[in-house]
Formats: sequence, structure tokens, C-alpha cells
Amino acid sequence: MSIDQSSVQLRPGRLIGHAIYAISTAVPSLRPKLVTGFTRLMYSGISMMLKPGDSAFLNYGFTSIDANAPKLPLDPADEADRYPIQLYHRIASAWPIEGKDVVEVGCGRGGGASFIVRYLKPASYIGIDLSQRAIDMCRRRHQFPNLKFMQGNAEHLPLPSKSCDVVLNVESSHCYPSFERFAKEVSRVLRPDGRFLFADLRERTALPELRASLQKLFEIIEEEPINRQIVSALELDSGRRVALIRQRAPKCLYAALDTFAGVQGSPILDSFVSGERQYVRFVLKPRLLTPYS
Repeated sequence: MSIDQSSVQLRPGRLIGHAIYAISTAVPSLRPKLVTGFTRLMYSGISMMLKPGDSAFLNYGFTSIDANAPKLPLDPADEADRYPIQLYHRIASAWPIEGKDVVEVGCGRGGGASFIVRYLKPASYIGIDLSQRAIDMCRRRHQFPNLKFMQGNAEHLPLPSKSCDVVLNVESSHCYPSFERFAKEVSRVLRPDGRFLFADLRERTALPELRASLQKLFEIIEEEPINRQIVSALELDSGRRVALIRQRAPKCLYAALDTFAGVQGSPILDSFVSGERQYVRFVLKPRLLTPYS
């Protein structure tokens, strides 16, 4: 039997994807770890390929599906990142944070932190990320008196108990080995009248488990499925994402990165359209009785 060498040499991204699918189908219990590992690998790879002046955002973006909705006013320098910024705005503006102490877990390249500090005016903002490389870049690029960045693990936050009013987590928790440990840490560091502003993607079948994990520690104040808004943003932003991948990545990684970025025709975008994958936003309030009370 002959092997198409071009597919082996030029499409490792597709081969990795097929391998993950095959293994996780044969052994379903391995699927969460395989997907988490692949996703973290993609995040790390993209961060290494991006240059300091490239976009400070890695989320899927958001745009309103209401034609009459007012357009979010942005400074001209922020326009290129409109869709990722609009996702942060939709999540962070769901509860008044002006004058509050805010912590973002999974701050990545710091674009969301910079936007919120400049536009929503919290008293203080701490961005935490597992990657020291990302934290070093954030410290160089985003410098404001009330903003600081710390390296730390989402499941062991380097913060005192009841030390903040808001914990923000945007499109990050699907990479964590234990969501329940992360949720316990959020409940520990939040003040009793604080809020957990959370949004992320999950397979449709995993949503009940996510909701149950949250309800152990938090009261759900607001829950909003935002698939249609995510899909619209991805479709509008697809050209920019493809262009950046072609500029920064080796050709052999185009397929894997196109999928990860959710560009037109990718399985990620198709799964949001079909509903197989759901993107949900929550506003959560700590319950009075927690494991840390």
C-alpha cells in the first residue's frame, strides 16, 4: 500500500485532528484530556508565532444580531480588534464594575484587561495567566497605574480570600484540568456581594454538567446562549484571521490553525452553527455557604 507523502508532510494538523478523533471515539473517557491538551498546545503555539505588535486577543469575538443595536464606540486604534473587544464588553458590562476590584483569570495577551481598564474604569485590575511568557508580554505592552499582571494557576489562585469584587473568565476554562477546582477558587477569592462573570464554550452534551458545577457554589443570576453572535463575528472576522495565520505560521500548520481559529469552513465554526458546540455567558453570585465559609 502506498502512502501519499504530501498529505503526511503538509497536513500534520489534519493528521493530529484525525488521531484525536479516532482515539477519543475508541476510548471516550480520554476525550476531555485529549481535547484539553490539543487546545493548550494550540494556544501556546499561536502565542509563540504572534509578534509583539499583533492582536492582543485570542477569543472568537462577538457581534450583535440585532440590526438596530447601537455600535460600541471605540477609539480608532481599537477598531482592528472590534469583534474580540465586543465579546469582552458583552461579558464584563453585564454587572457594573466601575470602581470595583477586578481579577481576570486566563488573561492571555492582555487585550481584554487593557480594554476594560480604559473603558469600564475599575478601581484595580489583576490579570492572571498560567504562561509566564504571556505575563511578561502583558507587562511590557499594557501599562496603567491600576493594572497589574501575575503568573498563576487557575486552580490555585495566588490571591487572598475575599479579596476582589469581580472575577472575569473569558473563553479559557475549557483548557483547565479541573473546572470544579477552578470554581472553588473563584468562590474563595470573591467577596460575598461580588460577581463571577463567565463565558466559555462546551459541547452541547456537557452543558448540564457545567451548570451543575456552577450551581454548587454560585447562584445563576443570568445565563445567555450566544452562539449566533459568536458565529456572526467569526464569519465577519474570518478574512483577518486567515491572513494572520498565512503571515505568521508555516504552511504545514494552516489546517490546524484555521480550525482552531474558527475561520469559514472550519469544523469549529460548523459546530457552533449546528449547535453541537455551545457558547454560553453567565453572571453568577457566590452562595452564602461555600466550602471556604
